[in-house]
Amino acid sequence: MNEMRSPFQLGGDSTMILITTAGKAGAEAARLLAQRGEPVRILVRDPEKATTLAQAGAEVAVGDLEVPSTIDAAMQGIAAVVLVSLAIPTQELNVVNSAVGAGVDHVVKITSKASADSPIARRRGQTEIENGLVASGLGYTLLRNNAYMQNFLMLAPAIAKTSSFGSSTGDGRIGMVDTRDVAAVAVEIAASPASHRGKTYWPSGPESLSYADAARMFSKVLGRPITFHPLTFEEQKRAMVDVGVPDHIAEMNAQAVTLFAQGDSDWINDDVLSILGRPAHTFEQFVTDFAPEFS
Repeated sequence: MNEMRSPFQLGGDSTMILITTAGKAGAEAARLLAQRGEPVRILVRDPEKATTLAQAGAEVAVGDLEVPSTIDAAMQGIAAVVLVSLAIPTQELNVVNSAVGAGVDHVVKITSKASADSPIARRRGQTEIENGLVASGLGYTLLRNNAYMQNFLMLAPAIAKTSSFGSSTGDGRIGMVDTRDVAAVAVEIAASPASHRGKTYWPSGPESLSYADAARMFSKVLGRPITFHPLTFEEQKRAMVDVGVPDHIAEMNAQAVTLFAQGDSDWINDDVLSILGRPAHTFEQFVTDFAPEFS
């Protein structure tokens, strides 16, 4: 791997931050760090998918969260880790174990509402990972973010073609957060972790909206009527499978979406504002920025 040229001071030592995957939050975190001129390495299975990040200045390490030796190689010279993936306990705990062995200073874990007795497997998995991280002795911060605004990008083809979308959220309201804000919060903490050690934050957007509210915002921004229609749990799962989501993931996602109808994610706070010094993005801003996807 090539050495990064930009020195980044953390605790007085020249260090680097590792991002564990190049999904929406991970790629944005890597982009933000590179933009700031801070050494960042991103772990990917397919380097072709990280070409843009490499061009932006991120160092790309090829590896697999299922293969500890590749994680160990990527962990060399790392001071802080942004741990973000599909939340498969064996994979993320591989990262935690590697970080312990490499003497990493801090791990920022991007997580979600976690519960050991949740009906949703992903949330049970998040609890197992969080518990393992806390028990590891590493410095850590948990970001239990609300649902992502970017989840609407899965509905973009339907909105573009039919000017409508469906969901099993019912009338439930959600304090949706922009993935870009979660990434920015993770970067801020990873870069200067001292005041965030052992803390749990709950990043959310600035407003709690139902999907009917979202339809009205789409109508306003896109300049054409966008309608929302409710789905059953089975219809919700089928819709996700139809756009390519694996069956077991679609099952979990549909469970989570159906919980939205019960007010499970009807909460907002100022965590993004307090950490970044600026307000979280509104849903209107999100729709405006991604309008071409929905048009």
